[in-house]
Amino acid sequence: MDIIQLLPDSIANQIAAGEVVQRPASAVKELMENAIDAGATHIKLIIKDAGKVLIQVMDNGKGMSETDARMSLERHATSKIRKAEDLFSLRTMGFRGEALASIAAVSQMEMKTRLATEELGTQVVVEASEVKKQEAVACEKGTSISVKNLFYNIPARRNFLKSNSVEIRHIVDEFQRLALAYPNIAFTYVNGEEVEYDLPSGKLSQRIVALFGKNYQQQLVPCEAETEYVKVTGYAGKPEAAKKTRGEQFLFVNDRFIRSNYLHHAVMAAYEGLLPDNSFPFYVLFLHIDPKHIDVNVHPTKTEIKFDDERAVYGVVQAGVRQALGVYSLRPSLDFQNDTNIIEKLNNQSNPRDIYYEERFQTLNQKSNLSNWEKLVEGEWLSKSSSTPHPTDQLSFASNREEEQEGMANAPVVEDAILFQWQNKYIVRTVKPGLMFIDQQAAHERVLFEKFISQLKNKSGESQQSLFPQSVTLGAADFALLMEMEQEVQALGFRFEVFGKNTVLVNGSPPQIANGREKQLFEGLLEQFKINQAELSVPLPENLARALAKRAAIKAGQKLMAEEMRSLADSLMVCRTPNYTPEGTPTFYIFETR
Repeated sequence: MDIIQLLPDSIANQIAAGEVVQRPASAVKELMENAIDAGATHIKLIIKDAGKVLIQVMDNGKGMSETDARMSLERHATSKIRKAEDLFSLRTMGFRGEALASIAAVSQMEMKTRLATEELGTQVVVEASEVKKQEAVACEKGTSISVKNLFYNIPARRNFLKSNSVEIRHIVDEFQRLALAYPNIAFTYVNGEEVEYDLPSGKLSQRIVALFGKNYQQQLVPCEAETEYVKVTGYAGKPEAAKKTRGEQFLFVNDRFIRSNYLHHAVMAAYEGLLPDNSFPFYVLFLHIDPKHIDVNVHPTKTEIKFDDERAVYGVVQAGVRQALGVYSLRPSLDFQNDTNIIEKLNNQSNPRDIYYEERFQTLNQKSNLSNWEKLVEGEWLSKSSSTPHPTDQLSFASNREEEQEGMANAPVVEDAILFQWQNKYIVRTVKPGLMFIDQQAAHERVLFEKFISQLKNKSGESQQSLFPQSVTLGAADFALLMEMEQEVQALGFRFEVFGKNTVLVNGSPPQIANGREKQLFEGLLEQFKINQAELSVPLPENLARALAKRAAIKAGQKLMAEEMRSLADSLMVCRTPNYTPEGTPTFYIFETR
């Protein structure tokens, strides 16, 4: 008996949809790309319930005939490819066809389209690949496609969608990428009843500012480099404007957004020596190259790409960004000896032999332990398990968790313990085994984390009213994220209210935050939350507590009064887990002087 059969079109379309339509943002991308290829000069995107209820894309492009409208819903239908060689010379995104069939297989779709030369257009209604209605209608020139109830016929796929804030963030990402790639096209994005973006056509620099804010006006540096093989144009951000999170790095090849760790490394190499650790510069770079030199079909979403000469592209990208930074006097001069700022950046760790600890240690009257201090001076250090150097790695401390726990248990604080601050980074206090070095930033982070976790658990966050409430304007995705976790943020002690489009007015903050830092900490909370979200898999309350503790903790270099040092040291000792920050960084070390 024969067992191999051809699949029905409806099932085949659902399988294709699994590759093309992974989430609402996938449908947004496909529909907007179709509108771009239709020659539209204005594209409007309307979203309801994060795209789960409605995704509508309207354009004023050339529209379709009645036959083309019906054919666009068939599998393997296309307006671009006539022979195999055409696959290697495509410069467009994809015009109707294929993607529409996949989207229609997992939704209830309505299409209205009209050619400029026709008086009437065509309406097609499809449910799960089945055409329910097709008729002539009066409509605007161009095409309007409404995708309703995405994945309504595949409940398992619908259940795997993330929260609205996550799905909206993906939609905004796709919208921003296409808006950047085509500044000559006007775009409008409506989320629910709110117009999030209304972007007129213009230059790339104007589009960047319209998307990301006026503060980007001062940080854009134009880039341009060209060889016979590839041309690079666009903008790079000034180093001082770099952020701790990825997400504002955009690479386009022939106006198509791509992801490439290899080319990202080329950009980062151009910034070498200019960026703080773990920070990422803003850039929007366009690579223009003959399509015969690339293969875009290495990934279903076409966001990965292969070049036949990757090293040449790497070199041009790096040279373009490096030259731009140099022209605008952002890179250091070649004479590093005369550039003290760069020297300080490249040598941001103090040399332990140059530290002025001798005067400090004399106050402890530890003459009997002179041999230990001589070892310290001579550099006989024991490194901790961490591979990254840290100022405290230079001291001879317990090297693993068990030893530190034991040291903690056997290190009761001496009555009338002497405390002092060393390097404005460490609180040093006497304990019975010798000296305890408390990392003030790590210790405060642990203290705050346990306090915030308790507040979130009991929903009892204290708040102090701000004398001068501050407004905070967020991106559309960040605003949606904030609204989703509003109760948790309030439980931390922040008090805020919606104050216009994507804007909140912060009128209260946790008592631990000094007046005047409310806005900085509020924005930092969201930024750190996103960093944690990308790197960790922890529950939302713990993520929030970690994020605020990290941003609100006192920093290395901050001078403390004697009472502040004593209070912090005592608070650390009563923590449930005093030895480590939430990330696992030691909060203190015992230096045995016996």
